[in-house]
Amino acid sequence: RRSLSSPLQHHVITVIKPVFGSCSVLFDNVSSLSGVSSATPTEEMNGAGNLMDFLDEPFPDVGTYEDFHTIDWLREKSRDTDRHRKITSKSKESIWELIKSLLDAWSGWVVMLLIGLLSGTLAGVIDLAVDWMTDLKEGVCLSAFWYSHEQCCWTSNETTFDDRDKCPQWQKWAELMTGHAEGAGAYVLNYFLYILWALLFSFLAVSLVRVFAPYACGSGIPEIKTILSGFIIRGYLGKWTLLIKTVTLVLAVSSGLSLGKEGPLVHVACCCGNLFCSLFSKYSKNEGKRREVLSAAAAAGVSVAFGAPIGGVLFSLEEVSYYFPLKTLWRSFFAALVAAFTLRSINPFGNSRLVLFYVEYHTPWYMAELVPFILLGVFGGLWGTLFIRANIAWCRRRKTTQLGKYPVLEVIAITGITAVLAYPNPYTRRSTSELISELFNDCGALESSQLCDYINNPNMSRPVDDIPDRPAGPGVYNALWQLALALVFKIVITIFTFGMKIPSGLFIPSMMAYHHHDWIIFKNWCRPGADCVTPGLYAMVGAAACLGGVTRMTVSLVVIMFELTGGLEYIVPLMAAAVTSKWVADAFGKEGIYESHIQLNGYPYLDVRDEFTHRTLATDVMRPRRNDPPLAVLTQDTTTVEDVETLIKDTDYNGFPVVVSRESERLIGFVQRRDLTLAIKNARQKQDGVVSSSVVYFTEDAPQLPASNPQPLKLRRILNLSPFTVTDHTPMETVVDIFRKLGLRQCLVTRSGRLLGIITKKDVLRHMAQMMNQDPESIMFN
Repeated sequence: RRSLSSPLQHHVITVIKPVFGSCSVLFDNVSSLSGVSSATPTEEMNGAGNLMDFLDEPFPDVGTYEDFHTIDWLREKSRDTDRHRKITSKSKESIWELIKSLLDAWSGWVVMLLIGLLSGTLAGVIDLAVDWMTDLKEGVCLSAFWYSHEQCCWTSNETTFDDRDKCPQWQKWAELMTGHAEGAGAYVLNYFLYILWALLFSFLAVSLVRVFAPYACGSGIPEIKTILSGFIIRGYLGKWTLLIKTVTLVLAVSSGLSLGKEGPLVHVACCCGNLFCSLFSKYSKNEGKRREVLSAAAAAGVSVAFGAPIGGVLFSLEEVSYYFPLKTLWRSFFAALVAAFTLRSINPFGNSRLVLFYVEYHTPWYMAELVPFILLGVFGGLWGTLFIRANIAWCRRRKTTQLGKYPVLEVIAITGITAVLAYPNPYTRRSTSELISELFNDCGALESSQLCDYINNPNMSRPVDDIPDRPAGPGVYNALWQLALALVFKIVITIFTFGMKIPSGLFIPSMMAYHHHDWIIFKNWCRPGADCVTPGLYAMVGAAACLGGVTRMTVSLVVIMFELTGGLEYIVPLMAAAVTSKWVADAFGKEGIYESHIQLNGYPYLDVRDEFTHRTLATDVMRPRRNDPPLAVLTQDTTTVEDVETLIKDTDYNGFPVVVSRESERLIGFVQRRDLTLAIKNARQKQDGVVSSSVVYFTEDAPQLPASNPQPLKLRRILNLSPFTVTDHTPMETVVDIFRKLGLRQCLVTRSGRLLGIITKKDVLRHMAQMMNQDPESIMFN
């Protein structure tokens, strides 16, 4: 799929490649679409005559983009090709140039190494800090206050098998303050302090985000998908965002809110990638190459979030990346590997695993279990649809009412409600990772969970640890209704939590299955005295089904869950649940939670998975429409500097077509607004005689003018001589496909070489929204 949807299809169009900042210009064969013949370097210099070409010297910001604009993938690829050609030719001149070319070739792998090291380190620090601050809400370690509950009791010699989680070094707040560990008074005091700590953590998180880095809120994946599609959001992957996101992610997760750190870790890793891109001009000066690095960084983020390096690569390929060449696949794999190795070296959970809830199942699954697995998929699809619709409705209400003006108050209110309702239930009080770990694990002789409270009759002839044939105790039944309450609570509170002005990832909903060994349906499958049904497997499949229903992931989700469990034999149940959840959820709407938030925020994102089947033509979408003012254009040899400056001042267009004359309107090329502004500004500073009445030439040869005329200005080198064009009768289905696969910013509409209009990416998105009976003005950005 990626090979078909790549923005750079080299065989579609041959692009002119101007080298900005060099003393000569080399033009390749010009596409026949532009109607302009190519020129040799000699002809270009002769055509310049006595005109000074200010582009002989580089000046800053040429070829860059303004905030909230879309990059031109074709131009970025062209610039990188020219840069690579220049380096290759120079490498033959000397040993030093050869070394520089080798360093340039290896710079991509160096960036991947740095991204993996930093993202793995940050993930380890976040895991350790979350573990400590989550336990801080309930008590403190007297021997070393920076120890979590588990770490504190590790060092104790006074723990017992029955009370392995209790040790004198760890005291709850009530015991520390009053000396009483039990009783109603101690419970109320611990309850109150739990709520107080949660409110403090969430208040600090939302305050830091609001004051220092507004872009640090949310999961970040919708914005990263948009950025990787070519959109510019300056500061979203900046240094401050990285710092504040890391700190506030710890605070938000530790507050006990129904959110996870998995999604925000992708944002953190992409911030790391953007940080290291600034160290190498190869990536800092080319937005297309930068996005290749960010795609690999997203893979590293998932690698440390779930402990799934291969799943991270597939997640980047399936879910977030817009352009994913084979070279990026290799580098993503390397970055995910380094990140996972770094996190494993830190070993934040003390279990020699990358995640707290890593498990290994050894019991097989039976064919009859496919039915409940598929039912779990149906539940996951229905849950995903419910969550998306309810969450988007709440977020839309937040954006359009007074509620959105008080993000701090909203976070405090949701945190207070969550803490008050979560504390009495042990399955909602504990952290997300600990809850998933308990639900995923199998029962064994060393397990102290309520879910493993099976009655042990000393008069029984069976072994003590023969759990399958032992009746359930009261702990199992208590756990079942507590889990049912936890499920309802998480379903409701997550709807209001996701999207607040704090870092928040989607909580992985997990389900617990209770089995009856003697049911007739299982008699033909189960061996006497052996595990017939693995409850942890149902929890894992339920988690995958719910996450698949919310995000609509399939392949990457199955691989991530497989890497979590290490059980190859469970791929079929996971695939069945993932596919079923996607089918059920797609029946109610094609968009997952990330695509829904992209639409809610009005980001200009063309999803390659959407189908456009309406019978409209390019002439129905292009501007200017009927009764609109004529198209703003420049002529090749009659426009003055004053005319250009006036046009720039009176319009907000991103660029202007250049025609032979207003009478013929025969297309010559397209010039970007930003390049035009910078070129005129630089020419006024460096070229004598350029005034408002100076004529701007986009031709190869400038006419010989009388000495009394002002000095003309030649701007041919910033002119794109091969803008992509379609005819007015081109089906919009084809136009939409072109915009997706080539990553175009705009497309010019012609008839027999005569310019009729222009179609921008925003026009395409508006037209698609209109065809789906949505508000076309919801696309807010250029």
